[in-house]
Amino acid sequence: MGCSCKLLNIGFGNYVVADRIIAIVNPNSAPMKRLKEEAKETRRLIDATQGRKTRSIIITDSNHIILSAIQAETVAQRLMSDGLERLEKDEEE
Repeated sequence: MGCSCKLLNIGFGNYVVADRIIAIVNPNSAPMKRLKEEAKETRRLIDATQGRKTRSIIITDSNHIILSAIQAETVAQRLMSDGLERLEKDEEE
């Protein structure tokens, strides 16, 4: 009954299902600020910053917008390293 889903740590004990991520972007541009406001208005915004400054925005395939206090580059590196570990595990089997 276990899930084979890979979870990605987005900081402060918060996780996202890695396979659901479409994009990891910087929050500083005007289009990303509009995207964040639109998601808030339509109740699709998930704030995982724990009250800290938003440093990355994660967009999922369910059209939810997740805010993280971890830099976009760091989140992307975590996602890529998890993917490499999965490939190595598949090669061993």
